[in-house]
Amino acid sequence: MPSGYALVVRFTLRDTTAAQQFDELVAQTAVGIRTEPGTLVYAVHEPVDEPLVRVFYELYADRDAFQAHEDQPHTKRFLAARSQFLAGTEVTFLNEVAGLSKRPGSEG
Repeated sequence: MPSGYALVVRFTLRDTTAAQQFDELVAQTAVGIRTEPGTLVYAVHEPVDEPLVRVFYELYADRDAFQAHEDQPHTKRFLAARSQFLAGTEVTFLNEVAGLSKRPGSEG
């Protein structure tokens, strides 16, 4: 069974105004991402004590699902608009070594 296709993206934003505008862009983009069947997890975090950083964790069913995500109009809009808010970007593609998937409310 394939373990999925995952990546982590760390965006460093220019300033607090750019961070607010970036967060608005992310919120708009998330509406479309929710309808993507192959996108299993698309989580955005702000690290503690780093208000100008956003960390995305993305998990797709497989490489094709990732490519389908990249081809969506909402994703293309995000990719085209994001650079105006950024001071830097780091992308890390991940290979699963071990995993645990639990449903909310399950024990163990």
